[in-house]
Amino acid sequence: MPRFKEREKLKKHVLERIKVLFREAKLQFKEKPELADRYVFLARKSAMKINLKLPREIKRRFCKHCYKYIVPGVNCRVRINKNRVIYYCFNCKGYMRFMLKMKKIK
Repeated sequence: MPRFKEREKLKKHVLERIKVLFREAKLQFKEKPELADRYVFLARKSAMKINLKLPREIKRRFCKHCYKYIVPGVNCRVRINKNRVIYYCFNCKGYMRFMLKMKKIK
């Protein structure tokens, strides 16, 4: 039982670290975009090390193909088509599609 609590505590700690890294990536993107990409690399590596699922708002901040930090309008294009949000990365020319939640009609 104690291992489970330690594991949960470790996951919370790593998630906080990932949030700090993405906050720093956002601040550093204008001056040093390669540093922002390095922060994304470190965040992904630490999440993979403990098998942590990244939250939705963090997943959408980097390209799933080239793992570069993404700022909509600067290095990616955002479009809405039917019930999807489509991100087009200018670095690797890759597309990422995210489903929008459908509203239930009563």
